[in-house]
Amino acid sequence: MFTTRPTLQGTFGMVSSTHWLASQSAMAVLEDGGNAYDAAVAGAFVLHVVEPHLNGPAGEVPILLAPAGGEVRVLCGQGVAPAGATVAHYKGLGLDLVPGTGPLAAAVPGAFDAWMLLLRDHGTKSLADVLKYAIGYAEDGHAPVENVGATVESVRELFETEWTSSAEVYLPGGRAPRPGELFRNPALAATWRRLIDEVAGTGDRAAQIDAAREVWRTGFIAEALVRQARRPTMDTSGSRHTGTLTAADLAGWSATYEAPATYDWNGWTLCKAGPWSQGPVLLQQLALLPSELPRYGSVEYVHLLVEGCKLAMADREAWYGDAAEVPLGELLSAQYNAGRRELVGDKASHELRPGSPGGRVPRLSAHARVVVTDEPGFSPMGVGEPTVAKNPTSPVPGEPEVGPDGTTRGDTCHLDVVDRWGNMVAATPSGGWLQSNPVVPELGFPLGTRLQMAWLEEGLPNALTPGRRPRTTLTPSIALRDGVPVLAFGTPGGDQQDQWQLHFFLALALRSPVRGGLDLQGAIDAPNWHNDSFPGSFYPRGMRPGSLTVEARTDPGVVEGLRRRGHDVTVGEPWSEGRLCAVARDPETGVLSAGANPRGMQGYAVGR
Repeated sequence: MFTTRPTLQGTFGMVSSTHWLASQSAMAVLEDGGNAYDAAVAGAFVLHVVEPHLNGPAGEVPILLAPAGGEVRVLCGQGVAPAGATVAHYKGLGLDLVPGTGPLAAAVPGAFDAWMLLLRDHGTKSLADVLKYAIGYAEDGHAPVENVGATVESVRELFETEWTSSAEVYLPGGRAPRPGELFRNPALAATWRRLIDEVAGTGDRAAQIDAAREVWRTGFIAEALVRQARRPTMDTSGSRHTGTLTAADLAGWSATYEAPATYDWNGWTLCKAGPWSQGPVLLQQLALLPSELPRYGSVEYVHLLVEGCKLAMADREAWYGDAAEVPLGELLSAQYNAGRRELVGDKASHELRPGSPGGRVPRLSAHARVVVTDEPGFSPMGVGEPTVAKNPTSPVPGEPEVGPDGTTRGDTCHLDVVDRWGNMVAATPSGGWLQSNPVVPELGFPLGTRLQMAWLEEGLPNALTPGRRPRTTLTPSIALRDGVPVLAFGTPGGDQQDQWQLHFFLALALRSPVRGGLDLQGAIDAPNWHNDSFPGSFYPRGMRPGSLTVEARTDPGVVEGLRRRGHDVTVGEPWSEGRLCAVARDPETGVLSAGANPRGMQGYAVGR
């Protein structure tokens, strides 16, 4: 089968990420004797520099790691709601939703500490060794991709009139970053250099990393973050607000390890972050599949996957969240899914139908049934990382438009690494976008906005609750075959992530392998789709019942067949659905492989 690129194969190491500079920086670490975890940390900090419209150090990241010969673990880099982030506080400000931008939407930043914990516990390199690549690109400059400048231009008025610290970094001399011209962020480089200098004499490698974590939580970085959170800031509500983040919030939180949520399917075991993320949605979609699947790519096949996704996403809305016990065992049970499977008929459902695991009565936010169908430029994803998939009339090639108030259908990043020893990591960094909050002038990066994903309604699993994680859409994957880790993958895309990942995984599992390994690139390149028939996770949180967006490369006969079944089909650009990355390892031969997404034209895999 023709693919846009080959599936790379080798034995030394493989990296796949959403930007070639991050991929190659991670590969440089492998070449220098580092392992997959050293490489992932170096690549992640480069992503902060070269994709600042998609992620930043004060954002968040779930990391799945599979140490050679060890157990798969989840490293949670999703910070919690600050102590002052109560429903009553936001309601008292006259808000029905958490704003999509500004300090009111800022959770405790989680990404930095998670990367430091990964480096300390599983890496071999020093802090200076892994940060030198990011420092170099921030200090000496890099040629930015087109969409960095396009995003900045879209929020130029906001930067120039309200978020002036952002204008200083991203509009130097009034010019947005441009391809072919070096763009620098000297404040960010200075932050990392100062951090390295402050911890240099504190002991061995692990002690220095712990000292860096302490500087982030209580030192000059923490002080600057708190000052920024207290500055009145214009946000998507149309008003200026101060945030709730305090020094105590920063000092009291750290990243944590936990067991993954898993599901066994046809000899595979899929590992995901728990239901504080949307990760189990992929597992529920697998559990809903019948024993006999329709022909891959047929009308019946796409219809089945779309309808199963709607049921899983409805359960996500009713049951997932960090503010309640989630009945995940029942949601994945054979009995529960046998009953849910019967709801899938020949016609597209336009209803939101959460189930009743264990006889529990589902409860949804009053806002969760808001349907928006005719608002110009409406995106059910709103502010956040949702997708490269976009309105076909969007003026920005490859990525969606950004409104002048910071409203965006942005995107995020992904990074996968496997090394010659068999260590494997999958991570989906996000948040802290340049369009999410003003740049902290002393640091060179902004706060995040993940609290926008929590509901301002008490008693819901995803209700805004101090000390609890807002449910995130970030959802990397690791798959085991007969109990052995063989595949790490993921994609940007908000609510779409587990839709695209399901199709990618089934494309691997159902089709023949190539050259003695998994056809990663073929599965990535296959025409993909998504639906918005459930409440979006990002401000303004609306949905489009019955909607289905497919790539123009989809067989016209399949498109017409889906329309006859009642799907409201939009045919998008030919290469618009997803930014999947993947690496794999054959445990029998030790052969490593990798593929990367051609959509967006900046994701690359490297390896040898």
